[in-house]
Amino acid sequence: MDKPVYVTQPSLPALQEFIPYLEKIWENKILTNVGPFHQQFEAALAQYLGVEHLALCSNGTLGLVTALQALGVTGEVITTPYSFVASSHALLWNRLQPVFVDIDPHTLNLDPAKIEAAITPHTTAILPVHCYGHRCDVEAIQHIADRHGLKVIYDAAHAFGVKDAGGSILRHGNLSVLSFHATKVFNTFEGGAIICPDAQTKQHIDHLKNFGFVDEVTVVEPGINGKMSEINAAFGLLQLQHIDAALSQRQRVDAIYREALGGVRGLYCLRPQNGQVFNYSYFPILVGPDYPISRDALYQKLRDNGIYARRYFYPLIADFPMYRNMPSAHPDNLPSASLAAQQVLCLPIYSALAAEDQERVIRIVREVAEEAARDAQAAASVTPVVA
Repeated sequence: MDKPVYVTQPSLPALQEFIPYLEKIWENKILTNVGPFHQQFEAALAQYLGVEHLALCSNGTLGLVTALQALGVTGEVITTPYSFVASSHALLWNRLQPVFVDIDPHTLNLDPAKIEAAITPHTTAILPVHCYGHRCDVEAIQHIADRHGLKVIYDAAHAFGVKDAGGSILRHGNLSVLSFHATKVFNTFEGGAIICPDAQTKQHIDHLKNFGFVDEVTVVEPGINGKMSEINAAFGLLQLQHIDAALSQRQRVDAIYREALGGVRGLYCLRPQNGQVFNYSYFPILVGPDYPISRDALYQKLRDNGIYARRYFYPLIADFPMYRNMPSAHPDNLPSASLAAQQVLCLPIYSALAAEDQERVIRIVREVAEEAARDAQAAASVTPVVA
């Protein structure tokens, strides 16, 4: 049987390239607490992303938890049910109440048209997600936030390197949070970052992620341990040397899928917005009723052939036990999100995806449609017998 093909695979440099970084760490004997590699990586990453201030953290989820603390968010937070559970779990960990609103059926991002109806006197913030790296309607969301005095925290876990006409999309909102998990476009094994609008906010977050310490005898915040280690920072510094090549390779994979699957009846491929610099972090397709088999049947057919596509995001966050009894989680409130969760399938995409493996994926997806078309044509050509 052919080797398994997974939905993603981390981009890794040659091991020999990382050895000098490890040797320097062994020489310095500094493993954490904002060592030299941490400082270098923070500066280099900010320059690459086109932002002025950012705070590295140990992972994206702790980044979300810390960002909510930094802004003093209380009460209710409007968010999307169509995301990875970390988006809403970060709210519960801060004793906040998620309020789900539906998504735009075309972008699969939080639908601004649904936000205002969900605002109550207890609402203090909005937590949108740039799903699959597609830019949210940031202007509409900010307009609503300004009108109602709300904070905006973007879960930008999928949005590394994404830009719009004005520059990095990470500049939008009060804070944006990145993830550098192993499955992301850019990884540091584990890691994350909070994009800060100014030096004062960055200092506040730096205190929060390091137990609130200012110096060895002064604690000013009830902080946690959310620091990035020297090994993760060193690896990130090396990864920055290769990220442009990795993104270019992912773009090639994306283009091949679009050319091969764009005309398949019943399949819909999400497209980046015009004018957006995209990162090709995922390749989701929506399997509609005109496709010959269901999404789950296609998912299983691919698995039977050693291809491990994923149903990102199914189930909805709103369907999990800790959320499903919330009034805003009722399926009637979330028709577009519920439909997307039943139809979405993310196909394998990563920089080292071999051409023959991608062809296997395409062949299986197309064969299902082609066999159904041949069967329909054969049935139509049979002359009925008249008694």
